[in-house]
This record gives sequence, C-alpha cells and structure tokens, in this order.
Amino acid sequence: MGNCIRFCWVLLLLSGTAQVTADEPLTYLTEAYPPYNFSDNNILRGIAVDLLVLASQQTEQPVQRSQIRLMPWARSYRTVLKTANSVLFSTARTPAREKLFKWAGPIASNRVVLLAKKSRGIHIDFVTDLQHYRIGSIRDDVAEQLVRDLGVQENQLNLAANADALAKQLQAGRIDLWAYDENVAHWFMRNAGIDPDDFESVYVLQEGELWYAFNPQVSDKQVQQLQKAIEQIRQTPGISGKTRYDDILIDYL
Repeated sequence: MGNCIRFCWVLLLLSGTAQVTADEPLTYLTEAYPPYNFSDNNILRGIAVDLLVLASQQTEQPVQRSQIRLMPWARSYRTVLKTANSVLFSTARTPAREKLFKWAGPIASNRVVLLAKKSRGIHIDFVTDLQHYRIGSIRDDVAEQLVRDLGVQENQLNLAANADALAKQLQAGRIDLWAYDENVAHWFMRNAGIDPDDFESVYVLQEGELWYAFNPQVSDKQVQQLQKAIEQIRQTPGISGKTRYDDILIDYL
C-alpha cells in the first residue's frame, strides 16, 4: 500500500512539472497589410501568412490559416504587448520596439515612405519641410512613430484605423502625404481603383525588415523553433529554381 501511494505521488509530481514547463499554444494576430498578410475571400493569404504556415510545420505547434486572427493594427499591437503567448505580424523591427518583443524572421524587406500626388510637385529636401503638410498614417503603425520622431506636430497628423481610408484621403487631397510601406500603399490604391502611377515617394522614412513579434513571455524555445524553420526555408530549393522562400515571394510580388 505504501509503495502504491508513493508511486501515485511521483505521477502527480511529474504531471505537475509537465503542466508548468509545457509550452502554451500561441495566438497569432495580424492586420490587412497586403502583400504580406490579407484576407482573400475569407482565407488569409500573403507572404507572411504563407511563410508562417510553411515554417511552423517544422515546429511543435503547426499553424493553420484558420488559427490566425485578422484585426486592426492598433488593436493587434496593443493586444500582443499585454497578452502572453501571442504573436504579431508583419512587424517592422525598430530600435524603439526591440526590447518590447522577441523576434523571428525576417519575413521580407520593406520601405516606409511619404507618398504624394505627382501633380502636387511636393519636394522634401529637409525635415523641416514636413511642417507645411498634412500627413496621414495608421495609428500605432511604425510610420506614425517615424514621422513623430522627425518632429511632426499632433495637429498635422490625420490618424486612421485602416489603409483604405488613407488611400482615398490622399486621392481626394484631404491629406498631402501618406506615411506607409510603399508596396502595401500601392496594393491598397489598386484595390480602391486608384492608379499608383499618379503618386510618388517623396521621402524615405525607413528601410528595414518585417518580422514576427512575440510577446516577451513566449518561451525562447518556441521563438527559436520558428527562427530555425524560416532559415531552412530560405535555403531549401524550391520549384522556381530558387528557394522555397523565393517561391512564396514570386506568388505575390
């Protein structure tokens, strides 16, 4: 009887240890940010989505498209900052954000710019020139942080929840400049029936990379598993004659 009781206690202790050390399932949050992540007939697609789904198959927690939640950027960003076991993408990795998250990637290179109508003939030669213009940006997007860092005042900013609104405002002249990722801005313009060739990038705010940003409480093991898998995909031959990563890029760019 005594041996039986001791055996049961050992099982309970081992079970308790497993519960403490086991990795919790991760929640992935993203926004409409094509060609990196977007909804196509209620199916999530894009460079970042395809890369995540493919890479995660080599980890202990494979991800299905249906598990990824699509939400406005500001809400997603604040949720992942506060919520354990959550991941945000596609996230520009900046010095200001470096210690806020753990990182896996990169997903792709990106260029954040100020877009203007060509017909306006706007030239930004010095940072001080920005004080003459109304600038649109998505709230909590890296572009908002970048223009604020350049000294743009609150009364110059027109903050919106989505890119569709800003594309239409730039077209209508309600804002002078749109601060956003160049590729993504052109995508939204085309979808809104606006010709991207009527616009030009008049100032480069930042050239960098997009990453998967993990809440700091996510285990290092989970982050490292995805990182290793992404690196393997970047090296594995694909059907395009290049790599499997290049196969994904070719589908969207």
